[in-house]
Amino acid sequence: MIRSILATSALCIALAAPALPDTAHVGPRPLYLVDQMADGALKDKLLSCADQPVRRTDFSIGHRGAALQFPEHTAQSYTAAARMGAGIVECDVTFTADKQLVCRHAQNDLHTTTNILGTDLASKCTAPFTPASGETKANAECRASDLTLAEFQTLRGKMDAANPNATTTQEFMDATANWRTDLYAAHGTLLTHAQSIALIKSHGAKFTPELKAPVVAMPFDGMTQENYAQMLIDDYKAAGIPASDVRPQSFNLADVLYWIDAEPDFGKQAVYLVSWAGDFDEQDPATWQEDFAALRAQGVNYLAPSMNMMLTNADGEIAASAYARAAREAGLQLIGWSLERSGPLDGGGGWYYGSINDLVTSDGDMYAVIDVLAQDVGVVGLFSDWPATVSYYASCMDLP
Repeated sequence: MIRSILATSALCIALAAPALPDTAHVGPRPLYLVDQMADGALKDKLLSCADQPVRRTDFSIGHRGAALQFPEHTAQSYTAAARMGAGIVECDVTFTADKQLVCRHAQNDLHTTTNILGTDLASKCTAPFTPASGETKANAECRASDLTLAEFQTLRGKMDAANPNATTTQEFMDATANWRTDLYAAHGTLLTHAQSIALIKSHGAKFTPELKAPVVAMPFDGMTQENYAQMLIDDYKAAGIPASDVRPQSFNLADVLYWIDAEPDFGKQAVYLVSWAGDFDEQDPATWQEDFAALRAQGVNYLAPSMNMMLTNADGEIAASAYARAAREAGLQLIGWSLERSGPLDGGGGWYYGSINDLVTSDGDMYAVIDVLAQDVGVVGLFSDWPATVSYYASCMDLP
């Protein structure tokens, strides 16, 4: 009960905060990255903006808030993203056992993103914690749909992590990557979708909710997939949010087409998310799953591929991929995801930079990537776990 009261109080304080001015607070990280760049025109340009105010920009999208250092999808993470100049903030949407919409990256991630395994609610998890033993890894699966909304709201958000070699629940939960931090993880306030709308609105930012794929069978207690997609839109209508301020998104094309048909004012901003998979080659159309012309004919205006799909190595230079160019030529507006999820970039940036790993040698290369995405690919927005990085670039380059 005490924990629930404290969480509610923290949320009330956050929602009572006045809207932030358009000037952002980006801290030392943008210039820390610029300092590591190779000398050249881009570095000079970014340095020239060092003493200029950074403004809020829709080009900067808070991916799960500011999840590099704040527990994702919490009031604290969303607030940090808005303060860093993110003009748009993301709530990933799933549902509880009583069919209430809440902000979580996946329906079944409570064991890695909250403190549930350290509470009495651990007994309600789909798969309670089992310790590592021999070659068997530690395991747990806790779903939002395992809990009622009231139970969900007693939990605290934590940095997304799990230790597969853990023999205790505490070891399992205490696994934050060494390039992240638990410094701000003590008070991760979880949110319903409606609460996220009120909080993000209070900071003057816009919205990009993602309808997450259920892990439970649908219909769920009578709720169909279309009911679920409609509930997401209904929360914005109830809050009086203009459709033009909302970019609903999904990896499920059927969700996007539902919004286009049933809620055309929202549907024209709907974002179809796609990811590198299988034998995809960013330069070989034979490996692409998306038919760009068909998507446009169905009313899809926005496509959001993972960054690795939109970048390529062109004779030793980072460049727009053939995939990105073809999508743009078909009339699709592109959005990229996600910066700041790979840790230090020395020696390659991992999956998100998979098509250009051999060109990524330091954290300073992040701004080279942003510049290609903005200027060559022509993305209209870029997700980041630390929106200050993108806000600084967009403000310096005078992007919308």
